[in-house]
Amino acid sequence: MKKVLTLTSAVALLFTAQANAAGFHLREQSAAAQGNAYAGATAGAEDNSYAYYNVAGLTRHKGTQLTMGGTYIAPKATAKKVHSPDGTRDADVENVVHAAVSPNITISHQINDKWFIGLAGNSPFGMITKYDSGWIGSDHGITSDVKTATFTPMSAYKVTDKLSLGVGVQFQYLWAHLTSSSSKTGTPLVSEDGNSWAYGYQLGSLYELNDHTRFGVGFRSEVKHKVKGRMKSSGSIYSSIPGAEAQGQFIDSLLNQRIKVNLDTPAMLSFGAYHEITDRWAVMAEYQRVFWSSFRNLTFESQSGHNAPGKNYISSVKENWRDTNFYSIGTSYKLDDQWKLRLGFAYDQSAVRYQHRTPRIPDTDRFWTTIGLSYDYNEHLTFNAAYTYINARKASLDTRITGNDGSHVIAEYHNSIQAFAFGLSYRF
Repeated sequence: MKKVLTLTSAVALLFTAQANAAGFHLREQSAAAQGNAYAGATAGAEDNSYAYYNVAGLTRHKGTQLTMGGTYIAPKATAKKVHSPDGTRDADVENVVHAAVSPNITISHQINDKWFIGLAGNSPFGMITKYDSGWIGSDHGITSDVKTATFTPMSAYKVTDKLSLGVGVQFQYLWAHLTSSSSKTGTPLVSEDGNSWAYGYQLGSLYELNDHTRFGVGFRSEVKHKVKGRMKSSGSIYSSIPGAEAQGQFIDSLLNQRIKVNLDTPAMLSFGAYHEITDRWAVMAEYQRVFWSSFRNLTFESQSGHNAPGKNYISSVKENWRDTNFYSIGTSYKLDDQWKLRLGFAYDQSAVRYQHRTPRIPDTDRFWTTIGLSYDYNEHLTFNAAYTYINARKASLDTRITGNDGSHVIAEYHNSIQAFAFGLSYRF
């Protein structure tokens, strides 16, 4: 029964799925910023979508502006050399991580020479992973589908001609659908659906040294979710426990009940710089610290009272993630009065170390290369497009060393990602 209890906690694991950035963060919230690999995202403020990275940048956008767009994220992830410790081989698993779209929209308005307000909608976390239902690690997860939506009312104030400060409130919705099973324990397909509303905040500052150089600092707080949902089983485990009717019925009740789990999306602190060398040529740089270390354990609890009286605890999965660093540099060049070319390079550190890597989170370090184009159709309308190729280091996995129970799987992951972004800005 210990393995079945471990299954119920492992099923919840992709409330933390692998995504395009380290951990499960989707950095793709601005087509213009993506063209520079998010270098200078907290200082550039080239349109109001940059407010996701630094809300203080709203003070650079006069009048009323609407920016909207999205990024199509096309990952390629293959689990190779899949086998159990006894040497039993399994087929390679293709397309472990599935494609997804990260949309964004921002509208801002200038109240007067000092005050600016805005409202942004983003999908900052999420991913879809899927394994074959019969693979040897099925009790670690089969299907994992996580989506988030964040709505942020914002305000920025121009303190002096050089210094701007900003604040925002994040209202974040999280939804997840997860499935697992285990042929070894006779556990049928188990699915979970859960959701949560939670809130956090955003702070930013922008310092404009002169007309050509500016520096920015952006902070997005941790958002603490209390995810509630339901676990359902497609069948009964009773028949797999001969002569143990009470035990079988008890385990069936565990696999069909209301559940809850606490999950925190991480805080992020960013520093950026932007400098125009000439009227046509600009360079920029970015550093971001993501505080994934707040994600130590994923504790799984019952809301249905199927456990012993007064005991809601079911199980816990050790995560032990670490804080990560993101570094990027970029440049842009105005080809003429309408066209601007963007380039960027970045290094994105993994939140998951080898000894804590699991099949649901085959996370590893990534190297970004991006190119983008901006086109000013007229003084009101601008189009942005960007392409990113992300090469991920090979990720080895051995669940024997993670400290979590369940069947053991050894595998080698080969990952890469392509991302296509498009956006437009309209100035009223």
